[in-house]
Amino acid sequence: MPEYLVRLVQVHESFRKAELEALAELAGIEMEFISYSEDSPFCIISLPSSDAAARLITRSILSQGIYELWGHGPTYAALHTSLRGLSPEKWSPHRTSSFRFTLDSFQGSLSPAAQRAIIESFSYLPLDGPIRMKSPTLDLCVFEAYELHAASPRSVYLGALVAGSGRAAKTTFDLKKRHYISTTSMDAELALVTANLALAAPGRLFYDPFMGTGGFPVAAAHFGAVGLGSDIDGRSIRGKGGRDVRGNFRQYGLEGLYLDGFISDLTNSPVRGCMGENGGERERGAWLDGIVCDPPYGVREGLKVLGLKEGRGEGRKDLTPNIREPGYIPPKRPYSFTALLDDILHFASLTLVENGRLAMWMPTANDEDIELAIPTHPCLKVVSVCVQPFNKWSRRLLTYRRLPDSEVDRSQLIPKREHGAGIHADELNDFRRK
Repeated sequence: MPEYLVRLVQVHESFRKAELEALAELAGIEMEFISYSEDSPFCIISLPSSDAAARLITRSILSQGIYELWGHGPTYAALHTSLRGLSPEKWSPHRTSSFRFTLDSFQGSLSPAAQRAIIESFSYLPLDGPIRMKSPTLDLCVFEAYELHAASPRSVYLGALVAGSGRAAKTTFDLKKRHYISTTSMDAELALVTANLALAAPGRLFYDPFMGTGGFPVAAAHFGAVGLGSDIDGRSIRGKGGRDVRGNFRQYGLEGLYLDGFISDLTNSPVRGCMGENGGERERGAWLDGIVCDPPYGVREGLKVLGLKEGRGEGRKDLTPNIREPGYIPPKRPYSFTALLDDILHFASLTLVENGRLAMWMPTANDEDIELAIPTHPCLKVVSVCVQPFNKWSRRLLTYRRLPDSEVDRSQLIPKREHGAGIHADELNDFRRK
């Protein structure tokens, strides 16, 4: 298959390959990585055609564009040797086309005179069309990759632009421009990447059980999916002063893709399936194509769910007062973050369609003695683990695929675990305590 060079952005390096793999799966494209390194923004892949390359890259957030690879080598001499052996079918369609050359140097820089000399060194290419610096038919780019502080590049490439990426969405959805956000709103770039890894697309239904101000459903809607969400705190959904979640969808012209938002606690949710007592035969309402979420970590405030604390309510006959009474506030109890992760996976196993995806963020400390293990479930397969490092801690984006029922090891299925309640949040959250 033909080879293509993907010009990646040099941020969120552990997410880039996973995003390309997800987009290839979504588009039904056969793709193979020829060379890839997290230390380089240049990635070489093989694809069936330039049409497939354009379909792959159009919605990518962590790349700038994709180029048909004409030649490459460790030096310019090697690059020119490979170009002189180039098949005529590469350049013959462009013989009379307008064209331009640009240079892209990673960890290096060149003077204008040196750039001009490099461009003129390709004068042997049979390109007879006019030079046009704006909107040329053929857009050629010379890529250089330098070692840090090196005087000459370690590798050079020449590619013809096939298509640009969808990275402009990062600016469109920038939180600084959004009408309604909170202190916990997910960065727009990572929200869009999360939607990509979960395979958001037209005709699919995506749900966020901790929606807050709606960042993930908005990102999924950008890619055509219908979004809905819930939150235990209804104030974040309703907003105030005319600013609310629906208004965020309206701001981007996506209101038609917002199904609704409702107040709910994941462990007491109206959207759930059910599992047989023996854990083997399952009756489930599989209706979600994707679940995208950033669960509360319970650090600034302890996690809470609906229910009574230990020792509370003993002797009371009626623990379910009329919720329609004015001013009724449902009781809450402390909740374990580990239990929350288990409950999310259990919920996803019941509600995701076959091959539907769960993309979930979780924190971990940069210290082995308090690192949180990646949670697992027999109905879900881990597709990718991407890490965003901070100082003393990191957070990981875990992406799972719902296995078809025929692939589930039924001997591993057990009823949902009931986690004991605690008195204080620190008793239930090792990450918070540390």
